[in-house]
Amino acid sequence: MRTIMNKIITILVVLFSIQGVLAADPTPPPPTPPVPPGLPIDGGLVILFFLALVSGYYLSKKYISIKKGSL
Repeated sequence: MRTIMNKIITILVVLFSIQGVLAADPTPPPPTPPVPPGLPIDGGLVILFFLALVSGYYLSKKYISIKKGSL
């Protein structure tokens, strides 16, 4: 009879300890990352396009003049 009581007490202790673990508060979610700065992506693209055209024209003229001079 004593071994049956020990088994019942052990089972009850285990069940109540599991209930305590399951009833614990969950951990809070991690904080959100900071908001990126609100800078425009397309700022100055028109100027950059014209600078690319001018530098392309300049470099191509320079290359052609060097190539003609070496002949």
